[in-house]
Amino acid sequence: MRRAAGRAYDFRLPFSQPTRPLARAHQETFALKIHSQRDFTAGLLFSAFGVAFAWGATTYSVGTGARMGPGYFPLIVGVLIALLGAVITARALTVPTEDGEPVGAIAWRPLVFIIGANLLFGVLLGGLPSIGLPPMGMIVAIYALTLIASLAGDQFNLKGVLILATVLAIGSYLAFVVALNLQFPVWPSFIVG
Repeated sequence: MRRAAGRAYDFRLPFSQPTRPLARAHQETFALKIHSQRDFTAGLLFSAFGVAFAWGATTYSVGTGARMGPGYFPLIVGVLIALLGAVITARALTVPTEDGEPVGAIAWRPLVFIIGANLLFGVLLGGLPSIGLPPMGMIVAIYALTLIASLAGDQFNLKGVLILATVLAIGSYLAFVVALNLQFPVWPSFIVG
């Protein structure tokens, strides 16, 4: 049964319980109502993502708590994400909401700009030797990421975006190159040589 006003979904699961040992079993139903469609969908997605993440982590050596392998942390994170999804799903089934919180339309603009910005960041950081694009370095990649990702919002402030990109670039340089001594290409390869 589906109510249009409250957007509650009603699933009936049959369970049989015999009244006497040899008597005919009668059917009872258990009503499962989805009170928040948005939370239910998000919980299922979290659970699926967490299980997939944990399953992918099992291809690495997990190790033990004392000697953690490369798959230990991803496995724990995947399990925690799956558990969080289960809690969100259970909340959608038990906590009533006023309007049923339907799933809204997909926000294509933020989706395209955020994913595109991250893909461009990876391409600029490492380059694409197959098409002759040299690595542009971390600083250029961070500026491109910040500028493109900021286009996902409704308001665009170039001055604020450039300040944010500068802070992120300096912070990333200090954290990854200076403090952690990681070998990232910081500047474009045609400038550094």
